[in-house]
Amino acid sequence: MWRTLAVASVFFPGLFALCVRTLRWVAPGWSVKDRILLSGRHWLAVEYIWVLVPYMTYDIYVMYLCHWHKSREKGIAERKHSLTSVRSFLLQERLMVTHHLFILIVLTPVTQHFRGELGDFFVGCIFTAELSTPFVSLGKILMQLKMQDTLLHKVNGILILVTFFLCRILLFPFMYAAYGRQVGIPVYTVPFRIPLHCNVANVALIAPQLYWFTLICRKAARLYGSSPADKSR
Repeated sequence: MWRTLAVASVFFPGLFALCVRTLRWVAPGWSVKDRILLSGRHWLAVEYIWVLVPYMTYDIYVMYLCHWHKSREKGIAERKHSLTSVRSFLLQERLMVTHHLFILIVLTPVTQHFRGELGDFFVGCIFTAELSTPFVSLGKILMQLKMQDTLLHKVNGILILVTFFLCRILLFPFMYAAYGRQVGIPVYTVPFRIPLHCNVANVALIAPQLYWFTLICRKAARLYGSSPADKSR
């Protein structure tokens, strides 16, 4: 996990810097703006979405398996998979499943076909939302290992709060502000200048993030402000 995160953190900025420097040598007459705009367009902005498609599909299946095994331990699930167990999973994880299906059914065709040659910057911004995922996953692993009271769990909790807030909440006003700077308009007028479907998509994306961030904050309040017995709940 950490190696992949580190490699990706170096690869993408490094590739961008390499493109900018190469274009300065190949096309010395181009302005810095032209070199940056061309370097920001890359096949990964299109192709990486095809990584998300199997990932989201796989993640739904794995979430179902986790739900089924937990239900079996509690004695509330059947010995075999059934429509009842699937229905129970969909009811309990409806928000997460809806989020994944929205990405698969709506965002995938938008990013691959309907946006044309526009929006690489915003697609890249949305990709950064996954920066918080390794820390969220690590937190769940530490809880499964009964390591809720360790320093690592506390530090990881802070990293979850920071990365989730920056990459999943603050990300959206940042994109609006960046667009406003690009076209030279105040940020508060941006929602009225961009297409309605862009605002609707952003609202649909940020709404579950706000809900999950609220849950994370509540968990953090218990982690840092309660007794060890409360933290394990």
